[in-house]
Amino acid sequence: MEPIEIFKALSNESRLQILQWLKEPDRHFIPHEGIDMNTIGVCVSQITDKLKMTQSTASQYLSILLRAGLIKAERIGKFTYYKRDEDAISKIADLLKKEI
Repeated sequence: MEPIEIFKALSNESRLQILQWLKEPDRHFIPHEGIDMNTIGVCVSQITDKLKMTQSTASQYLSILLRAGLIKAERIGKFTYYKRDEDAISKIADLLKKEI
């Protein structure tokens, strides 16, 4: 977990919005093909639609969040699902309390 990568990932309004949506997926998305969004995550296509951006831009944003360790990805069949990494987010909060 590199603090600079985390702060870079959080420096974009759309990436922050993704994290907020993934915090309460049932509130912001309709389940994809019966997937439990709280356990498995939200399909990239749903995030793309909600962002009103191209698939490539949404995928790039998700990759940045993934590299920063803020989210996790799970591939099921031809779909990739994303959810927050709550343990990592908790560690970032602790880091902020201690270091900054």
